[in-house]
Amino acid sequence: MQSWNRCLIYALTLVWAGIAGAQQTAPVDLIHSLVGTANDGQTFPIAGVPFAMSDWTPQTRSGEPKCITPYYYKDTKIQGFRGSHFISGSCTQDYGSFTVMPLRDAVRLQPEERASTFSHAAEHATAYRYSVDLQDSGIHADLTGTLRCGMMQFRYPADATTATILLQSNLRLGENRVDVDAAHGEITGNNPVFRVYNGNGLPAGFSGYAVLQIDAPVRTFGTFSVGPDRSVGPRSTWMGGNTPVGAYVTVDLPRDHIVRVRVGTSFVSIGEARRNLQSEIPGWSFDQVAQQAKAAWERQLARIQVQGSDANRTIFYTAMYHASIVPRTESDVSGTYPRFADGKHIEHATGWTYYDDFSVWDTFRGVHPLYTIIDPQRDADMVQSLVVKGEQGGFFPIFPAWNSYTSEMIGDHVAAIVADAYVKGIRGFDVDLAWQLVKRNATVTPPHDQYVLGKGRRALGDYDSLGYIPLENPVTDAFHQGEQVSRTLEYAYDAFTVSEFAQALGHTGDAAVFAKRSGDWRNVIDPETRFARGRHRDGTWDSPFDPTKPYHYITEGLPYQYTFFVPQDVPGLIALEGGNAAFVKRLDGLFDGGYYNHGNEPSHHIAYLYDFAGAPEKTQRRVHDALLANYQDGPGGYTGNDDAGQMSAWYILSSLGFYPVTPGTPRYEIGTPHFDRMTINLPGGKAFHITATGAEAGAIYVRSIRLNGKPLNRWYLLHSEIVNGGKLEFVMATTPAPSH
Repeated sequence: MQSWNRCLIYALTLVWAGIAGAQQTAPVDLIHSLVGTANDGQTFPIAGVPFAMSDWTPQTRSGEPKCITPYYYKDTKIQGFRGSHFISGSCTQDYGSFTVMPLRDAVRLQPEERASTFSHAAEHATAYRYSVDLQDSGIHADLTGTLRCGMMQFRYPADATTATILLQSNLRLGENRVDVDAAHGEITGNNPVFRVYNGNGLPAGFSGYAVLQIDAPVRTFGTFSVGPDRSVGPRSTWMGGNTPVGAYVTVDLPRDHIVRVRVGTSFVSIGEARRNLQSEIPGWSFDQVAQQAKAAWERQLARIQVQGSDANRTIFYTAMYHASIVPRTESDVSGTYPRFADGKHIEHATGWTYYDDFSVWDTFRGVHPLYTIIDPQRDADMVQSLVVKGEQGGFFPIFPAWNSYTSEMIGDHVAAIVADAYVKGIRGFDVDLAWQLVKRNATVTPPHDQYVLGKGRRALGDYDSLGYIPLENPVTDAFHQGEQVSRTLEYAYDAFTVSEFAQALGHTGDAAVFAKRSGDWRNVIDPETRFARGRHRDGTWDSPFDPTKPYHYITEGLPYQYTFFVPQDVPGLIALEGGNAAFVKRLDGLFDGGYYNHGNEPSHHIAYLYDFAGAPEKTQRRVHDALLANYQDGPGGYTGNDDAGQMSAWYILSSLGFYPVTPGTPRYEIGTPHFDRMTINLPGGKAFHITATGAEAGAIYVRSIRLNGKPLNRWYLLHSEIVNGGKLEFVMATTPAPSH
């Protein structure tokens, strides 16, 4: 049924486009996967399929250092082609990865020595296929991927007679290993994973595994180590402690001078990596695998159809590409995956997919709400993945990555992701267990030996007793230490989402308790300045104070920005600020003073707050400006880290004309559509059509809205109104409506 729905969605999309008379470039051919690879985007060009286990990409930087992606546009040399597990658009760390490199001989094997110069003019990057000329060797490389595997083909120059292919671990810590089975044309390897943030440096208990197969008889082979000793020799096995190791095979070139390589990956074992490879790439046709990857992206992109200029559609569909990379598939074809926060034991996902690498602090805002609309079944599997992590580890993780607890960011927003799914009618996950875990996180601090390694909310004791986290608590057992005001504001919002989940389940007593806690935001808004401000244990406020300056008690932002993080009670915040006019003036001060920072998540909802204060035309202006200022085509097209697709999800939703200010509720605030015609193709064959004639040409102000033919006299949509299908019609203008 699921595949039938996908086919129907795609067919309906093509029919709708044909009826509209649109002769437009196909969305998959508009994706520019190099967007965000320069400046602050922290993305890298991935060739494969959505939500893959391993992201196949050219490598210009060696190893797995923190905050370094495998590829940067400004680099001039390629060291190989990596199956990466770096969280796209982030400042985290790769893990368990391997790199493949074609060479003419086995003389220079070290990453920097074997690296070949390349030209962007001879580089072609799409979502499903990456091609480049390696100038130093004359080898032309092609790269593509499946859900758990990668395939490459290398065309050697006419004067070459042999080809050398190497597989190298990108080890960070521990002991890694490679083995060569020359008789079967196979190299295998394992790269152990180590934790980051809380628990930094401890073994995660599992490894990345790779199985490389080549389509020609092996002539010679060897193994090597990376580092000062640079050992190399004709051995079939090499193990290295704290030193990356690799293996190579040399083959005679066939008449067409093309060598094909396929690589299976797994987080469970060599055997599962081989099983994944046998299942997903049983043959040797590179073009067939690339076409299958292209079809996978066509199905994903067909969920939303936008009609407009190719320039704007390129930005839109590139955003959809970036919002469809992580969380990554962690389970194998057989359903096996390493147990969360353990890794030594193997679990099975039967009938669903287990996901990992949830950048929760970022993605609860827009990425997961987007999935609830366009791919609710996948979102259900992601929620179930979070639930089993909580079951296996005892507590919901704050920021689950590397299949481990990290407590990398502040807040506890898994509650928002779970509540958001449930209140929007998504099931397919263990609801009762989810509730138990949500409540446990909100009320229980784990034993100290577990707490210091990342389990549980930080500083919950002070928050419970005072209703805020005082400046005297430095929150040392966290990667983000301090940040007491931001934590308080985010915990208050989390309490609201817990209350909403409890109310939906009929737990009225718990709902009332957490609804009261959701008002704790008032404890860190100084009534004199009416800004979020640090507070001491005795109740006094931090001084001196300037809301436009950074402070250790604010997370990645300013008090001016974080003052507006009260998404659960915007009317209450407006009242505290002195009413609608005063609130609008304060918002204007943020934007006009240059304090709005779209490149980081705490600002993402702020433009939509004008709606609540009776100034929707200002929401429309600010949203439109952000769409134009922060998203461009080209490598430097993003003004901030994409953060697992959150920057991209903001663009997608805002282009459609709405955004979820308060995840955990079925409500989306209306902004300004960016295209004249858009269609969300929904599961079950339904469609939600959006028209906004003149929007793309600059008519950014909304004069009126009709939903299914009836006037919509409010500035928000409900989830049911979208997913039930229908038609949303905006009447647009180049000037705002006259005030009354």
